[in-house]
Amino acid sequence: MEATLEFPDLLRLMQDRSTAFQAAVAAAPSLDVQVPTCPEWTLLDLVQHLVEGRRKWAAIVAAGPADAPAVVSAPEAPRERDAVLHWFADSVRELLDALREAGPDRACWTWWGTSQSPQTSGAVARHQLQQLAVHTYDAQVTVGAPRPLSSEVALDGVDEFLTTCCAGTEPWPHEPVVVDYHTTEGRSWRLRVSDGHTRADRLPNGATAGDGLEPADVAAWGTANELVMFFYGRIRSESLRTEGDRGILDRLHA
Repeated sequence: MEATLEFPDLLRLMQDRSTAFQAAVAAAPSLDVQVPTCPEWTLLDLVQHLVEGRRKWAAIVAAGPADAPAVVSAPEAPRERDAVLHWFADSVRELLDALREAGPDRACWTWWGTSQSPQTSGAVARHQLQQLAVHTYDAQVTVGAPRPLSSEVALDGVDEFLTTCCAGTEPWPHEPVVVDYHTTEGRSWRLRVSDGHTRADRLPNGATAGDGLEPADVAAWGTANELVMFFYGRIRSESLRTEGDRGILDRLHA
């Protein structure tokens, strides 16, 4: 099975998505334009959300092992576009510097303590790449130039979402279910969902229920980009090819 992205690749791709985000913001007619995929936000709100998050996670990583997240004051957003772009770039640089200083294995606080992802700076980098990637897509949609996530980012994004955001001990007030996710790039995952114990596992490439696996209650197919966009609420389950009870997907990813 293919490995997840290496730590230097995560940092490289975070910088790449940061550059793409800045290009979208620079191309916008106004910082007050609404973001279609986040309709409660203007483009400036989206920038501020990312800046606050990068600064917060930089402080969390720098703090090392902790029982609670580092407290960071909310910055006041500038209004002039060049200042906004520099403000954003500085926050990404702050996070990347903290991650480089820590390396991939330093323990730190995370909100996903019961998931399959470790509570380390490497796992933070992995999740923050996806945050930057999805919000870069949001900014690109805002200026009418959306681009799908690269397969490199999106394939890691599917695995990261399932093992970080889904797997764990969160309540599931329904019958236990088995959900399969298949990418057109050839990778597949199985999510076993039950109350208090949910686990994601990689399946052998191309594996289906007919290959000795028990049938899934629902299976979904799409590109890795489409699956990530579905996970983050940018597209609906109807955009994916599914077999079985599609309502499970909607309940699970509501």
